[in-house]
Amino acid sequence: MSFALIQKVNDQQKKKQVVDARSGDTVRVYQKIREGNKERIQMFEGVVIRTDNKGQHTSRITVRKVASGVGVEKSFLLHSPLIERVEVVRRSKVRRNFLSFLRQRSGKSARLTAIDFDRKAVNDIHDAKAEAEAERIKEEAKAEAEAKQAEKAAAEAELEAKAAAVEAAHKANEA
Repeated sequence: MSFALIQKVNDQQKKKQVVDARSGDTVRVYQKIREGNKERIQMFEGVVIRTDNKGQHTSRITVRKVASGVGVEKSFLLHSPLIERVEVVRRSKVRRNFLSFLRQRSGKSARLTAIDFDRKAVNDIHDAKAEAEAERIKEEAKAEAEAKQAEKAAAEAELEAKAAAVEAAHKANEA
């Protein structure tokens, strides 16, 4: 295989735009989770402790958060179709790319100094394909809820019809 062909396939897999997430940023990553035949979007918020392969289709960030006193780290491929969006919540001043020293720290010593940034401009990424996918998931959930409601209403109507039949039978026996 030629390098040009591989490069073409890789470029097709890339998203048009991704958020410029840097080490030290606090980010919210919205990830699609599939459970059986259902799909939902789960949010993971934490500090970016590592960035890899920034300009390539394999660009990745490692996000760390502390949940119930336990440190949890997750790596996300930014161009993956499972990543709905990445939102930068806070930007901090750091002087290195790999913040592995945060693993040994907890509490106040793990804090990073925040810097001001234009949050709206950084997070202004429009991916029509991702937005359409999110809309499709919402529509499916709405249709499923409506079907469940209709099923519940039908069952309730059937129960009321049975109750009316029993009531009529009681009145017939009394007369």
